[in-house]
Amino acid sequence: MTVKKAALFDMDRTLVRRDTASLFMRYQRDIGEASLVELLQAGWWVLLYTLGWCDAQGVAKKAFRKYAGQREDQFYESCERWYLEYVQEHVSEAGRAAVEAHRAAGEVVALVTGALRFAASPLARDLGIDHVVCSDVEVEDGRLTGRPRELCYGSAKVELASRIAETEGFVLEEATFYSDSITDLPLLELVATPVVVNPDARLRRVARRRGWRIETW
Repeated sequence: MTVKKAALFDMDRTLVRRDTASLFMRYQRDIGEASLVELLQAGWWVLLYTLGWCDAQGVAKKAFRKYAGQREDQFYESCERWYLEYVQEHVSEAGRAAVEAHRAAGEVVALVTGALRFAASPLARDLGIDHVVCSDVEVEDGRLTGRPRELCYGSAKVELASRIAETEGFVLEEATFYSDSITDLPLLELVATPVVVNPDARLRRVARRRGWRIETW
């Protein structure tokens, strides 16, 4: 029996060269749905979240609260416009090529990101990635509650990626994972082939010590 191989990709500063949460707040600012204060606050939260210097659950609760009451279908539509107008130009061509190479090799390809499904789905569709492992918010009666349902961050990424490995029939410990962030160290340490892309300073040091591949996209 042939065991499937898999390639997992982080989103922000990996497949996308920018932080998408900041791009989304800029989009909301431009369309009049966010103030300058909210934009600056979001940037601060993103910095703390990225560096792993915060209570991720607490930050998520504060960030997601803003969207309470919004219709799910309208939020999806808004995120589609945001992706085309603010994100697509920042998608890495090297990332596109890596996704295509793994897909052409017959591997399971998945986006594994802390971003919400609303933000991750347009990128996955653009790159032809069939599987998305991401954070989610609660939805009741077609509207967002503003409460996080599942957060794909740190060690939780391992748990969520394990679910798709079981569903799709690959071994997580034999997979490849591309990421930029020290917060993804639990999953990078688990897979057979960790690939460090545009790494933050701490992850670069770890990668050099361990002889992991380092790429600039």
